[in-house]
Amino acid sequence: MESMAEANKSAAASIPAATNPMVTPLLTDQYQFTMAYAYWKAGKHRERAVFDLFFRKSPFGGEYTVFGGLEECIRFVANFKLEEEEISFLQSVMPRCEDGFFEFLREIDCSDVEVYAIPEGSVVFPKVPLMRVEGPVAVVQLLETPFVNLVNFASLVATNAARHRLVAGNSKTLLEFGLRRAQGPDGGVSASKYCYVGGFDATSNVAAGKLFGIPLRGTHSHAFVSSFTSPNEIVSRVLQSRDGTSTCNDFVNLVHTWLNKLQHAVSLRGLIGNTNESELAAFISYALAFPHSFLALVDTYNVMRSGLPNFCAVALALNDLGYKASGIRLDSGDLSYLSIESRKFFHAIEKEFCIAGFGKTAIAASNDLNEETLDALNKQGHEIDTYGIGTHLVTCYSQAALGCVFKLVEINNQPRMKLSEDITKVSIPCKKRCFRLYGREGFPLVDLMIGVNEPPPMVGDRILCRHPFIESKRAYVVPQHVEELLKCYWPGKSHETREELPSLQDIRNHCMQQLQKMRSDHMRRINPTPYKISVSGKLYDFIHFLWLNEAPVGELQ
Repeated sequence: MESMAEANKSAAASIPAATNPMVTPLLTDQYQFTMAYAYWKAGKHRERAVFDLFFRKSPFGGEYTVFGGLEECIRFVANFKLEEEEISFLQSVMPRCEDGFFEFLREIDCSDVEVYAIPEGSVVFPKVPLMRVEGPVAVVQLLETPFVNLVNFASLVATNAARHRLVAGNSKTLLEFGLRRAQGPDGGVSASKYCYVGGFDATSNVAAGKLFGIPLRGTHSHAFVSSFTSPNEIVSRVLQSRDGTSTCNDFVNLVHTWLNKLQHAVSLRGLIGNTNESELAAFISYALAFPHSFLALVDTYNVMRSGLPNFCAVALALNDLGYKASGIRLDSGDLSYLSIESRKFFHAIEKEFCIAGFGKTAIAASNDLNEETLDALNKQGHEIDTYGIGTHLVTCYSQAALGCVFKLVEINNQPRMKLSEDITKVSIPCKKRCFRLYGREGFPLVDLMIGVNEPPPMVGDRILCRHPFIESKRAYVVPQHVEELLKCYWPGKSHETREELPSLQDIRNHCMQQLQKMRSDHMRRINPTPYKISVSGKLYDFIHFLWLNEAPVGELQ
């Protein structure tokens, strides 16, 4: 019978490489290789080490973060191997290192590394390890920079997307339009992926659609509208009905007929004059190309006097042939006012011409939107169904980085601790297990870290939870549900069962479920309630014992 280790090795062999081919063992800081050499030179390179990857403060002034990037880390580990040309390069930049070290580099992979992590898409909090990485110290040291790189931006942009989702509400459609403003190709593709994880519904990024199966959405730009001068340019005017039973030989004429009806409609009298003919030609051309999904950008010239009436004339002509127009997009101006007036216009047409459902025609908005804009629109009132969000979303404009760190917490079964005069930079030592404790109402109350040799918290037990560093902050918790956070995603040579990597859709679904589990006061934009991070009483005592042992004692003269 196949052993667990052999089964894990067989399953791991099928894990593909990282999405970005630039993610190789050389995607690291030089000091990782210089430290690896120093470990090797000192004979310490095979010593068993444990590192925690965590962050110190949630981004965007909030109290939560969405964890992203785990799958890419596991892909990297599964395929970690230095190629001969990479070793030759290292020899050229580290000429004083002994040849034996480069022989060591030729041999290493991650077969003896273990990776435990919180499931990707989870809501996570400061100080709690997102990942615990165990293995030979020189090898794990080489994983630090790539892991931090792969997690930092992924978690930041997923959190940004989740914040936009929470402000917009679950009923709105969110589209990521950020590729052109993203920080390079990888920034654009990564942003599309992790915005989808954080709750966006689709992307304009075709490459991301191909790579990850994210739904694609997009219409046309102002350039398309302004490229036309007259409906006379339209050569092919034929459009078959949706059900294929009839054909309209002159769709342009049908649109003009409807525009004339709109101009003379009693309920719309005085609202519609002469519209822009070049814009109308662009809309007709786009509708002929995409009759099943016609959505028009209506602000190239004037929304109420031209764009909206021209769209409606085309939409009504499509309706005659059995098609339903998708809607309009507003990309400038007072979005609240224009969306409300557009909705009134649609309802007036529905009533005037007895066209069921026309009043519910979708209204999309773009124009440099961000979290604050969405919040302001909610307060002002609006009729927007869909938001297209780009620059502020994918660049994480209000915060440049999350600030993940990768700290040694144990080596050769000896706990290690980083001290600092800044208490926020003091690390929590030793190999730990992490739990989320839930209360009677089903909401998480606290995340609890304990030493691996301590008994785990149990439902119904009265558990003392302590702030890691502040003596007076402590509370008893009687959990109604206990969830262990860290799961094994790369077992190395251990006999742990390896968690399967979920699909992107499953990660997104998990994220949405996690966000709904949290108490609303932890999630609010302004002055959120801090979520409690704690350690067991035993771990608290050990932290402070080690702190006193490691901190040098001053001497006064």
